[in-house]
Amino acid sequence: MSDSNPRFGKLRPELENSQAADALRKEAELSSQGWLNEVKRNKELGLEAAPSIEDRTISTFARGELPHFAGINTFLKMPYVEDVHKAGQYDVAVFGIPLDTGTTYRPGTRFGPQGIRKISALYGTYYFEMGVDLREQMTMCDLGDVFVIPANIEKAFDQISRAVSHVFASGAFPIMLGGDHSIGYPCVRGIAPHVNGNIGIIHVDRHVDTQEKDMDERMHTTPWFHATNIDNAPPKNLVQFGIGGWQVPRPGVKISRERGTTIMTITDIMEMGLDKALDIAIEVASEGTEAVYLSFDIDSVDAGFVPGTGWPEPGGLLPREALHIVNRVARETNLCAMELVEVSPPYDVAETTALLATRVIVDTLAALVDAGKLPRSTPTWLKPEPATEPWAL
Repeated sequence: MSDSNPRFGKLRPELENSQAADALRKEAELSSQGWLNEVKRNKELGLEAAPSIEDRTISTFARGELPHFAGINTFLKMPYVEDVHKAGQYDVAVFGIPLDTGTTYRPGTRFGPQGIRKISALYGTYYFEMGVDLREQMTMCDLGDVFVIPANIEKAFDQISRAVSHVFASGAFPIMLGGDHSIGYPCVRGIAPHVNGNIGIIHVDRHVDTQEKDMDERMHTTPWFHATNIDNAPPKNLVQFGIGGWQVPRPGVKISRERGTTIMTITDIMEMGLDKALDIAIEVASEGTEAVYLSFDIDSVDAGFVPGTGWPEPGGLLPREALHIVNRVARETNLCAMELVEVSPPYDVAETTALLATRVIVDTLAALVDAGKLPRSTPTWLKPEPATEPWAL
């Protein structure tokens, strides 16, 4: 940084090339037009503030990001788009899948989308370390929730696949808020018909979730058995990252062994180093594929940090490791969609689980923006919307 540049103060010489210095430089180049547009909209919709208010960007009724404690909580206080036909007008479309019918122990993940949205109000759109402002550099909306059928998991799956298919075909980048991990299968099923080639799956979790059935149904322990039965989602491109502990049923391990999926335990990651493990995961998921799907189960993080989940397991990832994982996956793969699952607010403490879930999502988006992958033109691997819904036949 030059002392002659009036936008910058003087930095200590040893900090000239630090991340903080780079972040300061990037912030100076960011636009504020998105914020100005939001202020204008808020005042138009929410009335001019009372004459005693000196800050004339404030409206009478709370609209937009501020104040964080007020308003109707969409994800990150982004616009709620009731007409889902308009999803394609946005770079990113967030929507909830409040299904916990596939839960085998702790119910409550049906409230995951609500919990994530609520705590997401704590965040702004600017990420200091990366010098990214989501409001200024991309567009995002919240489409609300899929109408799941809690008494019939297969009908719920059909609703989920139809919703994901619609959003994915629109060209918006879909982010699905779970819900239990059973949604992984219908989400991939909704995407697969639109991809002109194979899909790789990076599954960050403590559990393999590759059984064929659990208690005679397709549950949250079974999504990757069924997802990798889809023709263009082969098991050789499924990477399961962070697996371990005492809750990995042997029927799922048998399937993983027979199908040749790639399993990496926490011990593997520790011994080889996180970045080397990620090199392998990204290579396996990307080899011969056109797109990569990210499934992030919040219980992949050590249970001490995320008590509010359906199946907590000690010994998992640290939060900063989780954020590093999604950063690299976003930058180094053709990421086509993302799900965040297994947040269970009834078991959460001080909303720490939902808070980390939100952070995983916004860090992924920031990395996509910083890497020049959002906003995006129509991907070359995106097929036209199919005339039929193959899962419903």
